[in-house]
Amino acid sequence: MGSSKTLRKLEVASPVPADIDIANAVDPFHISEIANELNLSPDHYDLYGKYKAKVLLSALDELQGSKDGYYVVVGGITPTPLGEGKSTTTVGLCQALGAYLDKKVVTCLRQPSQGPTFGIKGGAAGGGYSQVIPMDEFNLHLTGDIHAITAANNLLAAAIDTRIFHESSQSDKALFNRLCPPNKEGQRSFSNIMFRRLTKLGITKTRPEDLTPEEVKKFARLDIDPETITWRRVMDVNDRFLRKISIGQGPEEKGMVRETGFDISVASEIMAVLALTTSLADMRERLGKMVIGNSKAGDPVTADDLGVGGALTVLMKDAINPTLMQTLEGTPVLVHAGPFANIAHGNSSIVADKIALKLVGPGGFVVTEAGFGADIGAEKFMNIKCRYSGLTPQCAVIVATIRALKMHGGGPAVVAGRPLDHAYLTENVGLVEAGCVNLARHIANTKSYGVNVVVAVNKFSTDAESELNAVRNAALAAGAYDAVICTHHAHGGKGAVDLGIAVQKACENVTQPLKFLYPLDISIKDKIEAIARSYGASGVQYSEQAEKQIEMYTRQGFSGLPICMAKTQYSFSDNAAEKGAPSGFVLPIRDVRGSIGAGFIYPLVGTMSTMPGLPTRPCFYEIDLDTATGKVIGLS
Repeated sequence: MGSSKTLRKLEVASPVPADIDIANAVDPFHISEIANELNLSPDHYDLYGKYKAKVLLSALDELQGSKDGYYVVVGGITPTPLGEGKSTTTVGLCQALGAYLDKKVVTCLRQPSQGPTFGIKGGAAGGGYSQVIPMDEFNLHLTGDIHAITAANNLLAAAIDTRIFHESSQSDKALFNRLCPPNKEGQRSFSNIMFRRLTKLGITKTRPEDLTPEEVKKFARLDIDPETITWRRVMDVNDRFLRKISIGQGPEEKGMVRETGFDISVASEIMAVLALTTSLADMRERLGKMVIGNSKAGDPVTADDLGVGGALTVLMKDAINPTLMQTLEGTPVLVHAGPFANIAHGNSSIVADKIALKLVGPGGFVVTEAGFGADIGAEKFMNIKCRYSGLTPQCAVIVATIRALKMHGGGPAVVAGRPLDHAYLTENVGLVEAGCVNLARHIANTKSYGVNVVVAVNKFSTDAESELNAVRNAALAAGAYDAVICTHHAHGGKGAVDLGIAVQKACENVTQPLKFLYPLDISIKDKIEAIARSYGASGVQYSEQAEKQIEMYTRQGFSGLPICMAKTQYSFSDNAAEKGAPSGFVLPIRDVRGSIGAGFIYPLVGTMSTMPGLPTRPCFYEIDLDTATGKVIGLS
């Protein structure tokens, strides 16, 4: 692949220009060229314009017999406001492997939400000379997957309130007759999806007229308890004023007012389903199993009970196919799914990883990224994603910077918009060494899964050689396989060649099988406590609400699911201000919720916002269109 026509040598400038200027200066290859390099037949992808294509699941069926390549996950130390460059490292490593080390490689990334792109964070296509292009398409509509999730989510939300509305004003018989209307010949029948509910209720009859009045009531009346509804509406915009709303204010709704709210689209359980599904049939089952609340008798009510699971699958049928893109140096990228990392599991899709591993084949590399610090993203990658995919990673990369480690070592607070304190710009080995306790715990935790850990230190011009050596020594002492200094932000793939070599060696020298942090058959509390111990907690404290929910999920038969902790990404503990590696704290569990279709229980540690707000000066102030060229400007 190294001599291939689809690799582009970058002309790098110093100082590094703005991300969008770098992205706009490069003409991407036609996406069919990238597909050809991967030996993807045109039958196995659909073009979405010149620079994007949807890779069809039929590609996976075709490659079923081929062997997989190496599987690498990129995590980070506990994030700081300074940004550690995890996506940038993921892309830079792949550019190094593909453009410099002659390896077949595919990068697997999450699709960014539009909310942060226009909000406080900016885009998420990598940065500097390690980016996915076209950057504007990557950060905006892409191929419409998030819009499909929004539509499916809100169809289900509409179905819930409508069902409660119709049940409130109709007798059992009238409700049943409307659910199973007679055809032209006067015959009534059940639709296919209704048989799922009949089976769940233990009713084996196949003709509506054979049901007893009691069976008619059980079948037709979901009797949803409005107090238990967990399903909310979504939109892909940061809109704090929709966090809590009241619905049903219209005169036709007959006073059926209730409080609910909006989440951002990527927080929808449907996004988590997309990321964890393994096939179209599996996605259909997961969407149907999503629990929206309980009946007044305390039984879970699902999307299939509402008759909408099939329609949700139809809305999601194209979204299940990953989107093929490219890096600045012409190496292939699969972009797919983007679940929240602090609420859901924060990883791109299983489907994309599976396709990529077959496409690169033995000796090739698939590099995927896990959101936030390794205590969140990499833990969920191992215990949730790898459990459902059956895939085994050989290497985990943990990204760090000198600046971030100084902050974990007790450096002064960093405030957005204010100049950096001189402690971050001048040599201070003591501060770096103190902060390495955070890195060391991440290394030990990640290594316990049986993978080799390579530390990538993103170098800034202000970093001293003594500081870089201190990190390298601390990483190796903590059990890292290797620790490498990288400059891919400034130099592209060339700046991550050493990292590429270290990752290759780490993959070739794995000696242990994949080990999980906990077995699935222990109690919900035992699983929560195993994860809390990995954070450094001495114990767990459950609120009354959390106790109630754990008891309910156990009674409903969901205790065998993995756990997806929803906690702050800024600390091992529940207190975002606690840097370094705190220990001996008691982890408070405020509430416990279930994403039953996606396949996990998620305990809430403190308060987690599922709908971000806009800051005083959002990123949209910078974003505009050059109307002469049609190019987007100001995306960061």
